[in-house]
Amino acid sequence: MTIYIGNLSYQATENDVREVFNEYGTVKRVVLPVDRETGRMRGFAFVEMTEDNDEETAIADLDGAEWMGRQLKVNKAKPRER
Repeated sequence: MTIYIGNLSYQATENDVREVFNEYGTVKRVVLPVDRETGRMRGFAFVEMTEDNDEETAIADLDGAEWMGRQLKVNKAKPRER
């Protein structure tokens, strides 16, 4: 499963996100998409963890939590539409 993190601060880095999710288990991958034209972060991220139950706990704990001055939206990522 992949976790979607929305309403993320534009100042957040991959290491910042990894640090928060490492509290819930081992993080396999963090992706912070950037705008192609500006190179600026787009305000959301994706996190993959090694254990599904760790992902569920992280989603339950972090959805709606305030972090870096913003209220996070954290849920299971939806498959990409083509």
